Amino acid sequence: MKFLIIGLGSMGKRRIRNLRCLDAGEIIGFDLSEERRKESEKKYKIKTFDRFEDALLANPDAFIISTPPHLHKPYILEAIKHNKHFFTELNLISADLKEVVRKMKHKKIVASSSTTMRYIDCIKKIKEIIDDKKIGNLASIIYHVGQYLPDWHPWEDYRNFFASRKDTSACKEILAIELNWLTWMFGNVKSVSCMKGKFSNLDLEIEDTYHVIINFNDAALASISVDAVSRTPFRELKIIGDKGTVLWDKNGNSVRVYTSDDKKWRFYKEEKGSVEKGYVHKEEPYIQEMADFIKAIKKRKDYFSVKEELGNLRLLDCIEESCEKNEQINIR
Repeated sequence: MKFLIIGLGSMGKRRIRNLRCLDAGEIIGFDLSEERRKESEKKYKIKTFDRFEDALLANPDAFIISTPPHLHKPYILEAIKHNKHFFTELNLISADLKEVVRKMKHKKIVASSSTTMRYIDCIKKIKEIIDDKKIGNLASIIYHVGQYLPDWHPWEDYRNFFASRKDTSACKEILAIELNWLTWMFGNVKSVSCMKGKFSNLDLEIEDTYHVIINFNDAALASISVDAVSRTPFRELKIIGDKGTVLWDKNGNSVRVYTSDDKKWRFYKEEKGSVEKGYVHKEEPYIQEMADFIKAIKKRKDYFSVKEELGNLRLLDCIEESCEKNEQINIR
């Protein structure tokens, strides 16, 4: 197969590495930035293009769309128009994805989105614990995710990249990332309520803190706090069931489980994996999801479709609606 990487920034380069690791086939790249094209050509020995039309003439089998979220739509529509399989990084604009899903009707191509969190070993372990009812019926989920926005892309001014935009803001991105695995683990959502605000001195016109309450079809209540203010990164989760408790600390890459049956704590430590120089997160989860995308192409079946992601973006819209109306929103 031949893969066209659209956008040769940090995620685009990661996807090149992922495909190389999988020996997936030929890789070509497109980016308007001459600096990024030259860097990718030198580092990865791939052919790149400065015009999308020329890249399309190279007849790739699949697009890997690694541009900022607000730039996904035109490349997705080109993929649909030319019957190319496509994979996108996280999407954030529900109206764009709604149009994509409508245009995908009757198409036979694979249309998948990134859901890397589902491939993290600790999260897979937690899902196994929940599915096996090791902590019984769930009652409460308490989750905090935060990281100081200027630290996200330290190589550029935080005011100039997508996480500083209203439609693709930092907290919206965090929530979208988390919803993609929280709904997978805990099921459908009955209702949401939210409060948000800007409390830091960041030079932005976006809210930097969200507090969300989610009712997972009466199975459990979740309190989710996200922020772009925490000066040290946090991703901490507590799940309380009537027979035990699960604790996850991403910084420590560990899961602790307490069960009332034997009144003991069990400790699961995640392997370190390989981390590319200049990156924070290990490569293995990204490689695994690329492997599943390739498998989906061969079987003509999405592993995480844009249609499924649209459902989570509609949920994100309901969270925003709750903030605006200052009321609980029942999910339709």
